[in-house]
Amino acid sequence: MALTKTSFMRGMQCPKMLWLDKHHPELQVIPPHVQERLDEGNDFGDKAMEMFGPYEEMTVYRKGTTIPDTKAMIERTADAISRQVNVICEAAFSNYNNYCAADILKRTDSGYDLYEVKNVPTVAEQHIKDAGFQYYIIYRCGVKIGKIYIVTHGQDESNPFVPVEVTREAKGYYKWINDHIWNLNRRQKEAEEIQVEVGEQCANPYECWYYGYCHKEQQESQEQDKL
Repeated sequence: MALTKTSFMRGMQCPKMLWLDKHHPELQVIPPHVQERLDEGNDFGDKAMEMFGPYEEMTVYRKGTTIPDTKAMIERTADAISRQVNVICEAAFSNYNNYCAADILKRTDSGYDLYEVKNVPTVAEQHIKDAGFQYYIIYRCGVKIGKIYIVTHGQDESNPFVPVEVTREAKGYYKWINDHIWNLNRRQKEAEEIQVEVGEQCANPYECWYYGYCHKEQQESQEQDKL
């Protein structure tokens, strides 16, 4: 596989992060509070699948694992679209081996609307870029996407799903994604570790899971310079 939505966004934050994800993921340190937030986000996303009533979920795992079988998911999604399923969850698409799985596709008269679910109270630019990457892949697969929404977590816990339309903004990232996706694909395959000075990107928009590794590396380099 080339790039996913997650790997693209991580690569745009820092190409070294992307390289380490591919070559040395064992160096990741995910703080407990971050893992808790990720788990809560997954739970919120699972519940959001029901927001439009009956749905079909495309998730398939490799036998005996919890690793998604992306090829099977892509085939299952194509079948669901051919059958004009009204609500498709975790709809999977691949273009030149770049991959995404959309949280929710809701059928319209002319195609599908896209819903990206985020367990957050308000929409941030990073969320719109997430949705823009999905639109980029799905559009290039020949599926028409009408409106695009970020589903936020509202205050009413009996009905917490609040769609916020971001169609113009998300589709507006098409060229930006196309300008960077091929370079990131190349960079993650480089034989030598990418060197990037530590800085603002280490914690913006998210704290890097290699923060300790990179800062330790910097400290060791500084100590060597003093010798």
